[in-house]
Formats: sequence, C-alpha cells, structure tokens
Amino acid sequence: MTQYSPPYFIEFSKIGNSTVGYISVAENLKSIPFEIKRVFWTYFTPEELTRGHHAHYKAEQILIAVAGKIIVHTELPDGTKNAYTLDKPNIGIYLPPYCWHYMEYSHTAVQLVLASEIYDENDYIRDYNKYKAFYV
Repeated sequence: MTQYSPPYFIEFSKIGNSTVGYISVAENLKSIPFEIKRVFWTYFTPEELTRGHHAHYKAEQILIAVAGKIIVHTELPDGTKNAYTLDKPNIGIYLPPYCWHYMEYSHTAVQLVLASEIYDENDYIRDYNKYKAFYV
C-alpha cells in the first residue's frame, strides 16, 4: 500500500502578551506548506452535530479553532485513526489528501480552514464505504 502523509499539528507564532493581547500569523509556503487558494470558517455549530465526514483527492487543509474547542477525528487509507484537540488559536492541524475526517465542536467554536484548492465537488470523497474500498 502507498504511504500516506499523516496529519500533524502546526504551531503558529504567538506574538504579544496578556497585557496587550496576541497576534498569530500564517504565511503562504512558510508556516503554511501550500499556497492558500480558499479560506472559510464555520461557527455556531450545534454540539450534537458533527461536520466533515469526507476526504479529498487533492486538497490539503489546515484547521484552526480560533475560538472554542474542536476535536478532529482522522483516518488514513491504511486504517490509522487519531483524534486531535484544537483549543488554542495559534495551533492548527494539517490534513493531507486522502485523510478521512470529521469534527466535533463546542457551541462557541469558530473553525478557520485554509485550503490549497478552490471548492470543487469532484475533489470530495463523501462515501465512507467508497473511501475504504478504494484503498483495500
């Protein structure tokens, strides 16, 4: 089986202090390992709802909880599963192509997503059985 890149945390710079506040910076091809072509965010997601439940053929993403808490569940084609907690606005999780994922949110969570591709429905693998069958 082909070796697939695993998800990993990215820690963005945290400039400032508790007196003046903080700023974190993400830059194309520096702290971000790809050119950002799309940015979107989710918010006020009901806690009983999970989002995601898909993988991408081509797109790479970085998810950041700029507020609240998000638990990102991942699975690679080889069956490796992990859960990552995002609860600091200067920490993101890199999701490579072919990484099945879904997210759980605190109600106050605001998720920022930096993506390597513009939206293309054909890049999505939305059927979990198709995802698993493709790599067996």
